[in-house]
Amino acid sequence: MAETLTLPKWYDLHTHFRQGANVATYIADHLAMGCAGALAMPNTKPPVARITGEKSDTSWSIEAYRDDLLAAGADAFDQLIIPLYLTRETTPSMIEEGAKSGLLRACKYYPPHGTTNAEHGVAMDNWIGSDVFRAMEEHGLVLCIHGEQHALAGPDYFDQKQTAESVFYTNSLPRVLDTHPNLKIVCEHITTKTAAEFVQSAPATVGATITPQHLIYTVGHLIQGLKYHLYCLPIVKFEEDRAALREAVTTEGQSKFFAGTDSAPHTTKATECGCAAGCYTGGCAPQLYAMAFEASESDLFSDSGEAELKRFLSTNGPEFYEFPVSTETFTMEQTPSKCETHQTDEGPVVPLPVGMDLELAWAITS
Repeated sequence: MAETLTLPKWYDLHTHFRQGANVATYIADHLAMGCAGALAMPNTKPPVARITGEKSDTSWSIEAYRDDLLAAGADAFDQLIIPLYLTRETTPSMIEEGAKSGLLRACKYYPPHGTTNAEHGVAMDNWIGSDVFRAMEEHGLVLCIHGEQHALAGPDYFDQKQTAESVFYTNSLPRVLDTHPNLKIVCEHITTKTAAEFVQSAPATVGATITPQHLIYTVGHLIQGLKYHLYCLPIVKFEEDRAALREAVTTEGQSKFFAGTDSAPHTTKATECGCAAGCYTGGCAPQLYAMAFEASESDLFSDSGEAELKRFLSTNGPEFYEFPVSTETFTMEQTPSKCETHQTDEGPVVPLPVGMDLELAWAITS
């Protein structure tokens, strides 16, 4: 008989539900995999760049986007956090008013043109020392960071010795901490040894999310056969980086690293101007994380191994964002399972295991 693992329901603290008719499908996938709450990214079209008010041609508000997600099924979550997209229109008064209203709990930094729908992003140099960051410090808001240096090209962007991420964590983020020591920061979807070591040595106000794909795969898996379903930003890195991420999440008692899938549905991955960035892991993320922990030589049926996965999936994230751990549980069984491609009116949304021809070693049973 297959062994089972029962954990408190987990939180996906970095995911994309997008917009439109298919949002309910993506939310349903999260609920089906035992997810008790989510942090929904604001890089919609237009971006979620205001706190309140109706959607306009140039921006969405947290209030309006939240209402749309709740109507699509997100009312079943215990927690739903929607960060404010930091743009040139963001002001300190907006931060203050949003924090006091309770709608604003986090803000999102995108490097300009650094990923999907990031053209509204403003370079980090413009935020360091700004009144916006000072207002965030004062009101205890979390800064969610896409940690890559913008405007790099060629080997400066991606090389075995440095990447856009390692440059950002070596040059830019230390200046943020020096200038804003009380700012709570989540280093999102980290991919490199440099970033993992930075987070580990940083104050308790700094945490990080890690995706399942960055714990399972390396850049070799991506380029051998050009498996575009694995293409995401930041892209998967080298074996040394994967090993550092695995060590970070399985270190006994670690409290800084937690789940954030960066799950991103795309109906067209290969386009005329390049490849759409994002891996869809709705419906299968806890299973992938469990497989990644086992690949890291974690025995999930031992007390220590179960505690490692529980911290990463279920407790570290809530403790960092200061909301309660779920009182409900979900159960996984160590047995093969499959996930299915979603056929939508806009095209197929292919889950990462399907695109990578990977059989899941775990199944969600309740």
